Amino acid sequence: MTTQPDLAIELRPIGRVQSILTTRGQGPRQADEGAPPADLLIDPEFATAAADLRPGLRIVILTWLDRTDRTVQQVHPRGEGDRPATGVFATRSPDRPNPIGLHEVTVTAVAGTTVTVDGLEALDGTPIIDIKPVLEPIAER
Repeated sequence: MTTQPDLAIELRPIGRVQSILTTRGQGPRQADEGAPPADLLIDPEFATAAADLRPGLRIVILTWLDRTDRTVQQVHPRGEGDRPATGVFATRSPDRPNPIGLHEVTVTAVAGTTVTVDGLEALDGTPIIDIKPVLEPIAER
């Protein structure tokens, strides 16, 4: 295996999540398990980038899960200790070497740079690193 030289990576939040969830214990394991609506507070400098977000649009939000354990390489699925440990790359656990959250949601309202979305299992204050539209399946494009 060849090694690459260290890469300089710049990761800059574009906003923050505003949610009633403040601790990991409050959050569901998946958004479809009762995650509450949340607001994406987009930094005003990115207002032009967010201008075309509208209610009904399906988006993927990438977050930096800043309250996770970056040393974890295996977890018990769903936190159930009686299940065998699984490598984190085969799970959606927030604990992992580079804790990037991937959340598919629907925009329900937009007011300036505040974007309200349906269930989001991210904690209040979580940095948002990018937003992308959900693509239609290849066969439908």
